[in-house]
Amino acid sequence: MKAFTTKAFSIFRLFKQALAGSEENFTQGSINRAIFLLSIPMIVEMGMESIFAVVDIFFVSKLNDPNAVAAVGYTESVLSILYSLAMGLGMGATAIVARRIGENDKKGASAAAVQAIYLGLGVAFVISVVGFFFYKDILRMMGASEAVLTSSSSYALWMFTGNYTVTLLFLINAVFRGAGNAAIAMKALLIANILNMILDPIFIFGFGPIPAFGVEGAAIATNIGRGVGVAFQLYYLFNEKSLIRIGLGNLMLRSEIILNVVKVSGGSILQFIIGSASWIFLMKLMSSFGENAVAGYTTAIRIFIFTLLPSWGLANAAATLVGQNLGANQPERAEKSVWTAAYYNAFFMALVMVLFLTVSPWIIGIFTSQPEVLYYGVQALRYVSLGYIFYGYGMVVAQALNGAGDTYTPTLLNIFGFWVFQIPFAYIVAIQLEVGPRGVFVAIALAESLMAIAAILIFARGKWKSVKL
Repeated sequence: MKAFTTKAFSIFRLFKQALAGSEENFTQGSINRAIFLLSIPMIVEMGMESIFAVVDIFFVSKLNDPNAVAAVGYTESVLSILYSLAMGLGMGATAIVARRIGENDKKGASAAAVQAIYLGLGVAFVISVVGFFFYKDILRMMGASEAVLTSSSSYALWMFTGNYTVTLLFLINAVFRGAGNAAIAMKALLIANILNMILDPIFIFGFGPIPAFGVEGAAIATNIGRGVGVAFQLYYLFNEKSLIRIGLGNLMLRSEIILNVVKVSGGSILQFIIGSASWIFLMKLMSSFGENAVAGYTTAIRIFIFTLLPSWGLANAAATLVGQNLGANQPERAEKSVWTAAYYNAFFMALVMVLFLTVSPWIIGIFTSQPEVLYYGVQALRYVSLGYIFYGYGMVVAQALNGAGDTYTPTLLNIFGFWVFQIPFAYIVAIQLEVGPRGVFVAIALAESLMAIAAILIFARGKWKSVKL
């Protein structure tokens, strides 16, 4: 009993240390401890990001307007391209910053971080300009009906033009993860989330002098919440005590560093864009089955995000450990860290799969009471979750390759997995064989499983250990 109490106290103390956070070099000591200290705040961070999606869809669904929910789905599908750019740049920043930290080059890590932020601002500017002028055309291209465009397109306008907040939030958090301080990233999203949860019902339904903006209010609240989160990040980066910091010495544009960030991020950006573009195609495919199918699919996607993004916490922890340990010339420790994190992630995803297979009607029922929307949402949860165990392993391995700087191998996997297999399979089964939305859901599960198996086999060959950054 005493031994159990002592162990429980040690875990609790380690948990507090993980949440408190500090920039740390993880090239020595226990691998399990390193995974724990990195993944706990990363899991909370990713959970916080997924809560954005769930909170928005929860309050928007209370408007009892399928057009509003569909507008959110169409907009988020397009924004997934933006998220791909931000996450791709972030993955490159994580890899370079982690490698510099492993080499004990703090100035080099800070310089890479600043140049990555400049790149992110440039991407956000282009997206905001295009979104401001063409937001309705973009939704129409996605398959949105005129009813959606008339009643709910303002949601897209706010999300496209305000994309600076989500781009910087993703990118700067990736910098903190590379430095080994995942707790700061977690705190930034915690602040943003709390504000979003408070402001969502106020701006959607109105409160006091604030009028009811409807679905548009969800976008306003989200941008305010994320904007405050970015302000918190920048405050920390300008702090002289920070390991990664913005100062007068690294504010100048550095073309050689930007080119290196672009080079490393290029594969990551492509792989995320390829994956996101496939989701856009699938959303377009779903639109042929009506707004209720789109609404059910959208609701299910938000729930998937809620379960997958926390799982990305372990995957991102593996990426940081690979980068730092390769920088310290310890490739075997890097590999062992990945297999350990992958095992934990697969176990977690197996639990989620069982949950979806058994109580998905209750889960979807939290967000909608409309029978047809409920039907499609339950189908999506059950079929897609069948690939969760493979995906749990595969997502860690793919992120580990990214963390090593081998960003083009996962890109090729995405090309073959999504565009050579998933999309043709989904179209043939759902449309040509007239199986309907169920064919789309089966295609997702099969594609993710096959890609995970391929990633595991490639990672085991070990060529990633020799990548130079």
